Amino acid sequence: MMFALLLAGGWLSGKLFAKARLPGILGMVVFGIVCSLTIKSSAPSILWELNPYLKSFALIVILLRAGLGISRATLKKVGLTAFLMAWVPCVFETAALTALFHAVFGFDWAVSGLTAAMLAAVSPAVVVPSMLDLKAKKRGQKNEVPTIVMAGASIDDVFAITIFSVFLGLAAGEGTRALKAALSVPLSITAGIASGALAGAALLYVFKRRYATIRATEKALILLVCATVLVQIGDDFHFAALLGIMTIGFILLERHEKIAHEIAGKLSKIWVFAEIVLFVMIGFSLEPAAALDAGFRGVLVILAGLVFRSLGVWLATAFSPLTVRERLFCAIAYIPKATVQAALGGVALSRGIPEGNAILAIAVLAILVTAPLGLLGIRFFGNRLLEADGDSPVPLG
Repeated sequence: MMFALLLAGGWLSGKLFAKARLPGILGMVVFGIVCSLTIKSSAPSILWELNPYLKSFALIVILLRAGLGISRATLKKVGLTAFLMAWVPCVFETAALTALFHAVFGFDWAVSGLTAAMLAAVSPAVVVPSMLDLKAKKRGQKNEVPTIVMAGASIDDVFAITIFSVFLGLAAGEGTRALKAALSVPLSITAGIASGALAGAALLYVFKRRYATIRATEKALILLVCATVLVQIGDDFHFAALLGIMTIGFILLERHEKIAHEIAGKLSKIWVFAEIVLFVMIGFSLEPAAALDAGFRGVLVILAGLVFRSLGVWLATAFSPLTVRERLFCAIAYIPKATVQAALGGVALSRGIPEGNAILAIAVLAILVTAPLGLLGIRFFGNRLLEADGDSPVPLG
């Protein structure tokens, strides 16, 4: 009954916020917070046991959708810029936030680093659908601006999660393991891409051979099962399985566009459920006392991090063919935080790190502040900074 209430209430709250031209995910988080203040004590234990698995599932869905939306020809065209966008802004923001959390909140360096890496990830849940919408309108098509943002943001998440895992090991007292993780990052990325390529090739073979007998819904189900198994294997052997998930989608799109589009359509419907669960649960997990304690300091640190992220975007696009207006849009599009913060915000708490409640509160604050700010910025400036089919963009005034 509790799960049904959270699901229905999250869906309704999302609709109400969307009707008010605000991000639907913001409504879901707010509903989760309200439930946390009123009915959290009566939540069954199984809900908390399922929570990490549900968050992982949601992250898998959005990364598959991102992979299924990026073609090789387009990626080749934006290659260097997308590559730089995948890590330069993240490094700038993570470095700045690490210093700020140590100075302002008094976290030790390892805890500051994991909190910074968790916050530094841009949200594919906000960015990917927004960029797909701009692509459909042919905005920024000449220099493939939406694709640059979408590809960079998706890989940015993998990069941030990898840094997070290294600092988490240090903060949890697993220094040797964390050091090994840091040294093995290139190997981890290579293994993630290779595993995704192998899985994608195997799935493609099955889907092509049984195209007429396996329905699109069943293809999506098989893909989700394989992606979930890949994540588990990645956790066990410590490689970037999330990058492998994106690679699966990329392989399917490259080798059989019709199958890729069929599956993408089904995943967009599954995301309706996954999105509600992800964002309602992050609000539901919040401790009010920790949120009040983080409060104003947390907002200031988050906004300062965005300044450094924007500087990173400006540097990453400095040698690209993008115009000044397009580079400005890229900085705006890199503002939203939501998906990774929802998925990782409670990890420190679950691992017994003393600052866990404060880190969770900061994650929720980041969603509440940046998700609406970023989405409204994308909607407003997308039509004003990006050209469509050679037409002039709408004036800023």
